[in-house]
Amino acid sequence: MGAYDIVFERGLTRIDPERAHHAAFRAIRAATPVTARALRVPSAPVQALGLSFPHPLGLAAGFDKNAVGIDGLAALGFGHVEIGTVTGEAQPGNPAPRLFRLTDDRAIVNRMGFNNDGAEVVARRLAAWRAEGGSTVLGVNIGKTKVVPEEEAARDYEKSAGLLAPYADYLVVNVSSPNTPGLRDLQAVEKLEPLLGAVRRRADEVRPDDRVPLLVKIAPDLSDDDVLAVADLALATGLDGIIATNTTISRDGLATPAARVQEVGAGGLSGRPLTQRSEDVVRMLRERVGPGLTLIGVGGITTVDDARRRLAAGADLLQAYTAFVYEGPLWPRRIVRGLATDG
Repeated sequence: MGAYDIVFERGLTRIDPERAHHAAFRAIRAATPVTARALRVPSAPVQALGLSFPHPLGLAAGFDKNAVGIDGLAALGFGHVEIGTVTGEAQPGNPAPRLFRLTDDRAIVNRMGFNNDGAEVVARRLAAWRAEGGSTVLGVNIGKTKVVPEEEAARDYEKSAGLLAPYADYLVVNVSSPNTPGLRDLQAVEKLEPLLGAVRRRADEVRPDDRVPLLVKIAPDLSDDDVLAVADLALATGLDGIIATNTTISRDGLATPAARVQEVGAGGLSGRPLTQRSEDVVRMLRERVGPGLTLIGVGGITTVDDARRRLAAGADLLQAYTAFVYEGPLWPRRIVRGLATDG
């Protein structure tokens, strides 16, 4: 058992997960350029979305919701950081407790509910970060404000896109969190197409000479037919990429006792239980869209072998969150080093 494993098992598991997250994130934000140099490992750049990524592994949305620790996270070895989910209006999210560990499955259940400072505040923060020389490859993930009705969703996403696209290296439309009522209904192609069109137009208005790549993030719970329908829509509308996948509402096949699962209740499940389904979705998408569309594989990537298999399934880039929580701050470095030996 390594040092972090001891700290996690004997310390962090005894602290409320959300409190532990905030404490760990404060420590990460203290990371310095010296830390970055110390943790740097050889890696081969990846060309995707018209951008150059230092290596395939990035941090998924959800960890840094408010763009307060981009440089510290990059210093730990992530080649790109996706912030958010950011909504048009600030919102507190769902009542606590809302973050839970299922340690037997190396999984997390969250029902955070898009708690964030809102697009206006985050945009000001990103403007200051860019002005200070922030250069980490940055994804900005946007979602729907909870109180905004579905029929006004496009307006809400447009507001976020207009404020945040100027600072993003790529922009992600999140319609797949299970924690905002009705959000996943927007994955239906007849609703998704006009929504993506509205975001695309607004992003182009604020960056007329520098087109920001646009992606959509989908759920693992979509049927295979719906996954393929999203793939077809992406090709038809000129979308730049798809992120597969978000968290799942399924609780099938868990090692965690049923009583504990019931006690935790509703929310999106992330971590090892997603590994196979997320890999299958990436493979389906790649077979459907061909080589041109960027696919970002996320969900249940814990080991170097997991990362290799996701790349072999067709992902251009990788993202993770839950493994970072369970495996500790040196985990990104281990994955990047392992992938570098393949080259």
